[in-house]
Amino acid sequence: MQGVSLITGSSRGIGRGIALELARSCTHDIIINYSGNEAAARECEALCNEAAAGKVRVGIVQGDISLAADRERMIRYAKDEFGRLDLLVNNAGVAPNVRADLLEAGEESFDRLISINLKGPYFLTQAAAKLMIASPALPGVPKAIVSITSISAFTASVNRGDYCIAKAGLSMMTKLYAARLGEYGIGVFEIQPGVIETDMTGPVKQKYDALFAQGLAPINRWGKPSDVGKGVAAIAAGLFPYSTGQVFNVDGGFHVRTL
Repeated sequence: MQGVSLITGSSRGIGRGIALELARSCTHDIIINYSGNEAAARECEALCNEAAAGKVRVGIVQGDISLAADRERMIRYAKDEFGRLDLLVNNAGVAPNVRADLLEAGEESFDRLISINLKGPYFLTQAAAKLMIASPALPGVPKAIVSITSISAFTASVNRGDYCIAKAGLSMMTKLYAARLGEYGIGVFEIQPGVIETDMTGPVKQKYDALFAQGLAPINRWGKPSDVGKGVAAIAAGLFPYSTGQVFNVDGGFHVRTL
């Protein structure tokens, strides 16, 4: 019997990369979540079905994680349509509409990013954990929660402070839930991607191209959504049975300090 995974914000970008790697691994049925772009979600569904060659079931659920009613509907969908939940991937998130200097940035952007990037995953994890606890264990299928954060969790960008604070909050959320859910055998992990080639980073491509030209990271290239997806797939496969609260850096070595 397959495990069941729910990946937020998985219609495109990093989330789609995660869904595709899980589909290729055939360890879990996959629930694709999207907020507004149904066409992209349907495209992701087709790609996952192709990648899994029919060996896993793929479903779609709409939901804005910043809204309590939507979070409730997403968890209810997993329970009603798939009967259980074994893996939650907190991936959905947004960038600031405008990169504003720390001394000029307003509350509207801050409230938006905290609501979507931090509050939403915090309470979705709470609800998902309860369903995981209620779901009978399956042989060979670990239960896990993975939050996709960013190098911005520890790297200060003074023109997007709201984004950095939200990602840093997710890092603490990982530790909190790891401590709370260990008794239930639920591993809780954080993946910190580096500069990943997605729609979100498209507007700043020239900036990062220049930084890579200067040697930004030891593995000196843009990351791909599949790089992050492979990390999630390893966790989903149960390859870290004696780990929880762990941070996995998928950043080309950007986090390494050198002299």
